[in-house]
Amino acid sequence: MSNKKPLRSALGMTAAALLFAANPSAAQSLPDGAWGGSAPSLSGERQSATLAAQILAARLHHSPGVIDGYPGGNTARAIEAFQSANGLEATGAVDEETLEKMTSQAGDAPLLKDYTITSEDVAGGFTDPADGMEAQAETGNVGYGSASEMLAEKFGMSESFLKAMNPGSGFGQGDTIRVANVAADPLAAVARIEIDGDENELRAFDESGQLIATFPATVGSSEFPSPSGTMEVNAVAPEANYTFDPSDLSWGGDEPLTIPAGPNNPVGGIWIDLSKDGYGIHGSPDPRLIGKTSSHGCVRLTNWDAERLSQAVSQGTTVEFV
Repeated sequence: MSNKKPLRSALGMTAAALLFAANPSAAQSLPDGAWGGSAPSLSGERQSATLAAQILAARLHHSPGVIDGYPGGNTARAIEAFQSANGLEATGAVDEETLEKMTSQAGDAPLLKDYTITSEDVAGGFTDPADGMEAQAETGNVGYGSASEMLAEKFGMSESFLKAMNPGSGFGQGDTIRVANVAADPLAAVARIEIDGDENELRAFDESGQLIATFPATVGSSEFPSPSGTMEVNAVAPEANYTFDPSDLSWGGDEPLTIPAGPNNPVGGIWIDLSKDGYGIHGSPDPRLIGKTSSHGCVRLTNWDAERLSQAVSQGTTVEFV
């Protein structure tokens, strides 16, 4: 992947959205039936070509973060990563050549599909997550607050976009909704990870050194920097609780806290433990903010990206901060 720092990293979201907006004709390069029915009706700044590129990029293991149809920095990063990996000019823009290349690699499954909500989806009900770590530790409320939140994460979408695609749905058992079809082959075994704080990107490589996946990431800050150098994966906890120890951490209060596993705990319930004590790669309770804010030193991904990565790493996988 090119070390040239793209212009998107210096832009705010609005400017990035304008610069990397899709070519209006790009969606016309999609094959007939690409949407699995009628093309989506999008409003505002959402674009059909951008939506198609987000779904295809997710299938091809270049995550755009949340799928929402909006152009922006995370989508541009994913498109640029795909372009670089496939010998295309790395512009980060959605054009006809890029969409055609993505479509040829991602297979002919429709971009959108109908999904019927099952009893398993809604089993146990939903409770609004507690506000703040102390309340989370006391109540244990760190699960999904609604069926729509759970389903949005299931299909890698923003909750607002899921609702916009399904106006009037109560998201109850038996309801049929339209969702992004992000089903992908499992990620191949990851031998090495690069974490680039300047680009807010995590890159995964196989044993041969081939780039096989990229993810938007939230990486440290000037106050709480991520570690530097090289370390290894120690272990993977797919249902991780979160322990706050004030003797080791200078933020978050004076009392030790243990918050149970769940998608809305501070690590999103997924933890990839690194060989430097206290540091890891993990999920997040708010996927909209990935790649757009700073962390307390660890590396945050969306919950679905953290889960995908956790299934492809193993003890001893090399992790480099670059």
